[in-house]
Amino acid sequence: MKVIDIIRNAKETLFSFEILPPLKGDNIYDVYTNIDPLMEFKPPFINVTYHREETVLRPLPNGLYEQKVVRKRPGTVGLCAAIMHRYKVEAVPHLLCGGFSKEETENVLIELDFLGIQNVLALRGDSQKGQRYFIPEPDGHHYAYQLVEQIQNLNRGIYLDEEIENNTPTNFCIGVAGYPEKHFEAPNLSIDIQNLKRKVDAGADYVVTQLFFDNRVYFDFVDKCRQAGITVPIIPGIKPLATKKQLSLIPHMFHVDIPDDLSIEILKAKDNTAVRQIGIEWAIQQSLELKKAGVPVIHYYSMGKSDNIYKVAAAVF
Repeated sequence: MKVIDIIRNAKETLFSFEILPPLKGDNIYDVYTNIDPLMEFKPPFINVTYHREETVLRPLPNGLYEQKVVRKRPGTVGLCAAIMHRYKVEAVPHLLCGGFSKEETENVLIELDFLGIQNVLALRGDSQKGQRYFIPEPDGHHYAYQLVEQIQNLNRGIYLDEEIENNTPTNFCIGVAGYPEKHFEAPNLSIDIQNLKRKVDAGADYVVTQLFFDNRVYFDFVDKCRQAGITVPIIPGIKPLATKKQLSLIPHMFHVDIPDDLSIEILKAKDNTAVRQIGIEWAIQQSLELKKAGVPVIHYYSMGKSDNIYKVAAAVF
């Protein structure tokens, strides 16, 4: 079932979350261990992240270094199929512009269609480590709206190879990312919302936001999106803080602000056990307010761990 149809048919705020594929060599049952407890809250869909290749330097016997491109978390498509088979819920794989040509993207979409996976989240993705700016692959997409256009073309039966005769249309529901505190590359929020509208106009069905810690930021973002003519559902993304280190790490990685009240409480905490509880309580209050406001879904970023998400969901759902 498509995510947009799940949202339209829902009578109350839904629970969803995002997981990481296992590192190369790890066991899929480690992923299941984190998913299993959260199934109590009946998530209708689970997002599965994709991580582009990384360039690493490996020492050679002669003292020089070899540059090698590796993917540390392969297997997103297979993991999505496994999740749908095991849990009977929809899996939403992330699709990236970075690291893929248009043909590679089309081939992944064909595989997803074969497996009955109807939902995707279309993202530009980050620049490769060591690159100052995002550089698309040769014959790849530079912007997420272009990726949305390609997916919608397949939904209309338009393939890259114009000579294909049996061009069966696909039937993908497309989510995209929104940034309540703007994408760090955008000059201001207004232009970033224009960029979001371009993705929606290209065919996106819904928006999932970057994580945030102040609900006023989310509500203001939604208001501005509606004023700009964006009418699709906008799903808030939440992540409970868990360590003192995240107080500086998360703003650096995700370019978001952490409210004074939350920062002060974390700085006063004796240890990370106390920080984790503060993060859970803050996320519970965020979630309760969002649920009261009637948001369609509350989406949680688990970062591969589910115990704190479980405690939040148990208090909210």
